[in-house]
This record gives sequence, C-alpha cells and structure tokens, in this order.
Amino acid sequence: MRLAEIVKVDSKGRVTIPLVVREALNIIEGMNLILIADPDKREIVLTPLPSAEGKLFEMRIEFKDVPGALAKASEKLAELNVDQVTTQCTTVKRGEYAECIIIIDLSRSGIDIDSVKTELSKLDEVRFIQVRPLQR
Repeated sequence: MRLAEIVKVDSKGRVTIPLVVREALNIIEGMNLILIADPDKREIVLTPLPSAEGKLFEMRIEFKDVPGALAKASEKLAELNVDQVTTQCTTVKRGEYAECIIIIDLSRSGIDIDSVKTELSKLDEVRFIQVRPLQR
C-alpha cells in the first residue's frame, strides 16, 4: 500500500508529516529519519531509523552491470551482520556498470567500516567503493 499526501513547506523549510503517514510508518516524536535528496530526480526520500543509536554510513558502490552483482554484495553484507537501512540503485551504462547508494548501520555487526570495504572489494563485480559517515 502506498500513501500519497500533499504537504506545504513553511517559511523555515519545514514540512509536517501527515498523521496517517506517521501512524503507518510508526514515526514518533524524537525519532530519527534519514533524508536522501536526489536533485537529478527532484526527489526526497525519508526513511525512519529504528533506534537512536547507530553507526551509519553512506556507501556508494559501482558494480559491473551483470545479473546478481547487487545480490552478491547484499549477501556479503548479511554475512557481516551489516544492516542495510536503504538502498537505491541505477544502471549508469547498460552492460557496463551500475551504481548503488546504500545506507548501512554497523551498530550490530561488530565490524568496522574499513573491514566492510575490504570484504566487498573482494567481489569480482565491485569496481569502486566510496564511504562517508552520516552524522545524527
């Protein structure tokens, strides 16, 4: 089920998330959300975070554009007990390479971000990885 609501931006750039959306996504006062803006698509995505604690990183991965490349990376992250909070992928050049932006949480994994990069880099399909920490 998808919900669509029209909201108005106030003079300080704020919007109110309608009650029906907050209830559907269990968004409560004080909860953290990740805001991802894509200027090319003119799109903003808000994703609720389940807890206030977390070691969040934005990971940009370039893959060879072959079937199963994203699945292999997801499987590797699962093996490392890394939580994928949100994933957005696109084919950049068909048959050559694709790109994914993955927000990950390392708080339950017991592994550091350099180890995650090292393990993902071992996959034949991965061409490039760039990581930056997300602040709360």
